[in-house]
Amino acid sequence: MNFFEIVNAHLSDLTANEQKLFDYVVANMDKIKNQSIREVASETFVSTATFLRFVKKIGFSGFSEFVTVVKFTLINRKEDDQPTPFTVRQTDYREEYLKNITESVRVIQPEKLHQVVEKLAQHPDVYFFAKGVSKHAVAYIDYLYAMAGFKTHYPQDHDYRRLALSQVDDQALVFILTYAGDDGEMLDILSQLVKRKKRPLLVSITEPDNNTIQNLSDLNFYIFTDDVQVNGSDISSRISTMAIMELILYQYVEDYGGRDFHFYHRDDA
Repeated sequence: MNFFEIVNAHLSDLTANEQKLFDYVVANMDKIKNQSIREVASETFVSTATFLRFVKKIGFSGFSEFVTVVKFTLINRKEDDQPTPFTVRQTDYREEYLKNITESVRVIQPEKLHQVVEKLAQHPDVYFFAKGVSKHAVAYIDYLYAMAGFKTHYPQDHDYRRLALSQVDDQALVFILTYAGDDGEMLDILSQLVKRKKRPLLVSITEPDNNTIQNLSDLNFYIFTDDVQVNGSDISSRISTMAIMELILYQYVEDYGGRDFHFYHRDDA
């Protein structure tokens, strides 16, 4: 009885407002599990009747079942949250690993995907800002986008990131890729860009909680991963980040490949 397994079949039918409610639920599950429907409705600025309709639309019989499944999903996550991959059975860790990737992809809103793709179609300068574990994943992402013909900028240390920030113009596309939604340097970069009168399109990929980087971004995609620390170092998976960035690029090829690469599906020939 997993929340995401239940709602998956209904996500494509959500309206724009319902998708906002869904985003809120995913980002605030730990809070919602202890709230009444009136409290949740108040915080999402809708009536209790509207929120109840939303709950039923995503596959639940009522608010009580909705909260029960949210609690069950959170309990399962906590039980599976181990300090290292060596403290769980290999089969269990493989299952959780795959679940995290699947859930990260399932919750992507198609309109957000297409907004980024439409910006890519203008062939802007593309900037990637990342550090820590995410930095190494972004090296691969930078390669993919550069091979697709985009002018990419990937500053890999603090001084280079500061220099690159001064070169970002309002036509650029900026990706902030950090699982921690409150990372100090990434927040500083984002806050400086947000203050500009003319600003680039700001896209972030972060953890699913209601975090500051998510709120400051024009578009946010969130990922699920298990925190894994070994020898005092973070080695948590960033495969979900890579998957989302690949999906954005492949959607671009799907939508604009015929124009930019003379690309066609095999069955279009």
